[in-house]
Amino acid sequence: MNIKSYLDSTYLKLPEQVGLSEEEHLKVVKNCIQEAIDEAFKLIMIRPEMVKIAREMIDEAGSKVAVGTVIGFPEGTASLTQKLEEANQAIKEGADDLDFVCNYQAFKAGNNALVKQEILEGTRLGLEHHKVVKWIIEVAALTHEEIIRLATLIKNVIIANFKEPQFPNVFVKSSTGFYPTTEGLPNGATIPTVVLMLENCWPLPVKAAGGVRTTSEALEMIKLGVKRIGTSAAKAIAHGEISTTAY
Repeated sequence: MNIKSYLDSTYLKLPEQVGLSEEEHLKVVKNCIQEAIDEAFKLIMIRPEMVKIAREMIDEAGSKVAVGTVIGFPEGTASLTQKLEEANQAIKEGADDLDFVCNYQAFKAGNNALVKQEILEGTRLGLEHHKVVKWIIEVAALTHEEIIRLATLIKNVIIANFKEPQFPNVFVKSSTGFYPTTEGLPNGATIPTVVLMLENCWPLPVKAAGGVRTTSEALEMIKLGVKRIGTSAAKAIAHGEISTTAY
């Protein structure tokens, strides 16, 4: 098994979050993109403003690494219009994967109609442009019962509105990695939350994001049935090393 084919190497921090200038931060992002190229990871996941740079670097290198970006990140509360505009821009600049943050707060408040509409229209936009679409449900913000209901809602919208050959290109994704938790609780994927996702969103694939930092953890997720892993520790995972990254 080629573990690299599962890894979405991820860097989503802002300059101020890491105490860097814009110029210094750009170098970090470019280094992450270059590492993804050198290591032949499945994808490099970066913020929308970096998509064009990643596309140019990857194309110039003749690499098959895909470019992914986040939409409505990290809160997920942007309007559907704003999310579609952001997604359209990312498509124009060369993104291959669009990772939308589902409006899980609206879902928790009982506004299922809003959530269904954004799932439908966001997915339709991505698939019409032959992109992979992922819906981040933010498991750390949800109870187990809410994870089941939201995963099921997404699955039902996709099954009702799209064709079976398209299902592998619509993922349910665990986390942004930016949700603030307390008392040391995990803010990313865990075995219990991923199992709930897998059980309730099938036949849609699952992406485990956040919290996967070692080769053994990645292999365990893959054994469960996860198809993608979002991590800032992709190189460490690929080479059996120990990572101290937070995502």
